[in-house]
Amino acid sequence: MKVISHILKKICSGDQLNAMRDQWKQQGKKVVFTNGCFDILHRGHLEILNTSASFGDILVVGINSDSSVKRLKGDHRPVHDEGFRSQMMASLEVVDAVCLFHEDTPEQLIRQLQPNVLVKGGDYTISQIVGAQEVISHGGEVKIVPLVSGYSTSALIEAIQRL
Repeated sequence: MKVISHILKKICSGDQLNAMRDQWKQQGKKVVFTNGCFDILHRGHLEILNTSASFGDILVVGINSDSSVKRLKGDHRPVHDEGFRSQMMASLEVVDAVCLFHEDTPEQLIRQLQPNVLVKGGDYTISQIVGAQEVISHGGEVKIVPLVSGYSTSALIEAIQRL
């Protein structure tokens, strides 16, 4: 698979994320963070990503590693491996950086990034959002974006299996 170098530059390690975070803060950029498995990209994902990007200057997306997805979703997942999911996410124009995390939640990544805005889908309440209190304690905001009805990766997989 041919991957363009500017896409690969968006995929960052923890150390790279630290350097990028420091640069964005020096530039006065408003950093937004959201996360997920993003196993099969669908309309619901695109809606939350586009809406998230509208809340600031920089959109950082945390992606669950393959081992994390397996623990959360079961042995049949992920459909796409973490390398492909990271490249797919990085190829989206609204996404500025992609960071893989191996834990079940992005809590450590949120502490490291210290985003100005944390975004999750409408199936969460603020009290359920990992990292919400961390972001709020630093003067940041937590935004909940309504879900697009009828779009979920699990539902797509089930529909495909019925074919």
